[in-house]
Amino acid sequence: MSEHAPIAVDSDRLFPIEPRARDLARSLHAQVVDSPIISPHGHTDPAWFAENAHFSDPLSLLVLPDHYLLRMLYSRGVDLQSVGLVAKGAAPAVTPREGWRCFAKHYYLFQGTPSRLWLDSTFQQVFGLDYALNESTADQYFDHISSLLAHSSFKPRALLDRFNIQFIATTEHALDSLHHHEQLTSEGLSGRITTTFRPDDVIDPHAAGFSDNVEQLGVLTGEGVATYNDYLQALRRRRSDFKALGATASDHGPVSPVTTQLTVQVASQLFDKCRKGTASEAEKAQFRGHMLIEMAFMSLDDGLVMQIHPGALRNHNRGFYEAYGADKGGDIPQRVDYCHALQPILNAVGNEPGFELIMFTLDESTYARELAPLAGHYPALRLGPPWWFHDSPEGMLRFRRSTTETAGFYNTAGFNDDTRAFFSIPARHDMARRIDARFLAEWVLEGRITEPEAQSLIHLLTTELATEAYRLNKPAHSHLARAVG
Repeated sequence: MSEHAPIAVDSDRLFPIEPRARDLARSLHAQVVDSPIISPHGHTDPAWFAENAHFSDPLSLLVLPDHYLLRMLYSRGVDLQSVGLVAKGAAPAVTPREGWRCFAKHYYLFQGTPSRLWLDSTFQQVFGLDYALNESTADQYFDHISSLLAHSSFKPRALLDRFNIQFIATTEHALDSLHHHEQLTSEGLSGRITTTFRPDDVIDPHAAGFSDNVEQLGVLTGEGVATYNDYLQALRRRRSDFKALGATASDHGPVSPVTTQLTVQVASQLFDKCRKGTASEAEKAQFRGHMLIEMAFMSLDDGLVMQIHPGALRNHNRGFYEAYGADKGGDIPQRVDYCHALQPILNAVGNEPGFELIMFTLDESTYARELAPLAGHYPALRLGPPWWFHDSPEGMLRFRRSTTETAGFYNTAGFNDDTRAFFSIPARHDMARRIDARFLAEWVLEGRITEPEAQSLIHLLTTELATEAYRLNKPAHSHLARAVG
């Protein structure tokens, strides 16, 4: 590869090969290419937007927050300390420039992956780089990106406008400080940048330090947590704290989506055992499943949309976790049973018009067998978009092909990027728009939908479903009302 080999970003990337389908996909994509980005679920840092400080360097901005990149490098034997990841108890081993050089040297590893598509798009469209990243161009990239990051136009709030991000949600745990969102709210920005309530740390007895976490919840909310009923009241109070700062949703990441409805007496007994550390693994799982239903009832009361992201076996590589901690690429998908797992929660609240549950999966085998039929029946249930390992071109196509015939389009929740990598958000949303344009174009030419329907659906899938699903506009169901009317 020459030093200035052109960057490989094809304007027709991901469109069909067949000429008629490609032309139609190109036309459909053109309708939404400039549509605003709705990012209702993700993990960007609220400090970026509250403090609005300059990003420090390309490595800490583009590489270190992205577990997709870290896991691939690690899988090929790259010492992650050589790309700037700091091991527990250790000092930084390299400078940001040295870490970036190591990343550039191994950038070829990402050929064929969505990470390569996202990054190449970002390099070209955000930073104006038209030649490929490799070992020879590493320093040029580092210097060019660093110089741009020093400009006020590359500060976080300016980038929200440049990226055309109309709404973005971060995710905070129940015990996390909300001071950055308090600042954003005081500045009138909570309608654009908001938080999401993630209570796993205080409702899942498997969480590290669960008993201490519950005690801290009581202190934080000013509620006693000595009894189960006190504990529920503290959770309600903490949910209200999040909602006051603009939150429209809660998020739950249990390893299993199993739900269990217990009597108050049994739940109280299990709560006490979990606090004392005497509960068995089965009892912990039972309490966790019961608390998911309690969260659903609270959602029915306060209107927060409920999301469940199950199925990740966290920190599969124990030695890796002990060295680098969580969220660095060591999590693995596993099989999940939704049909039986969700029956208690759906029988409890799945028919309630005021409740909404968005369900995600890492187990693609459940799309057609379980999730699409469930979403195609229960009014409260929507399918979240392809998530984590499957937010890729093929993953998005598998999702559409496996679920649409049974659940349709209107029982899905649009697209969300679910990322910590802020600069990749435009590329991720563009990828989803391209894949949806491809899918719709192929269905038009197969005679499954008409071209006018495809022109309406591309807008639905791009912005309208997410806006409706996360209750970002009132009244809800506006597009559905137009479609039916």
